[in-house]
Amino acid sequence: MNWKLELVAVPVTDVDRAKAFYVEQVGFHADIDHQVNDALRFVQLTPPGSACSIVLGTGITEMPPGSQQGLQVVVEDVETARRELIGHGVAASEVDVQPWGSFVTFSDPDGNTWALQQLAPQR
Repeated sequence: MNWKLELVAVPVTDVDRAKAFYVEQVGFHADIDHQVNDALRFVQLTPPGSACSIVLGTGITEMPPGSQQGLQVVVEDVETARRELIGHGVAASEVDVQPWGSFVTFSDPDGNTWALQQLAPQR
């Protein structure tokens, strides 16, 4: 039996601000934005090429805004990804080269943290 991670909640204070950040600045695809009722809004966004999406909204999670720490996505070229983020106004770290990969980190407006990883070449 396969177990597929397909949706991760990201707690935010302002859904529209967060959606704009992830779509316009980070480059995620806006899949769904549905206001179910006054207490529930579901916004699903997907990183380019990913099988896993994030969900933000109202009534989605009890985690406090900014508490989702250490989300990580793998990219082919971390230097290029970093330049794209900075070009869209995202404060991204310098590249951190480790034996297991190269990393760039950034945060969303609420302080949820992300890492981009370029995998190290296999020996």
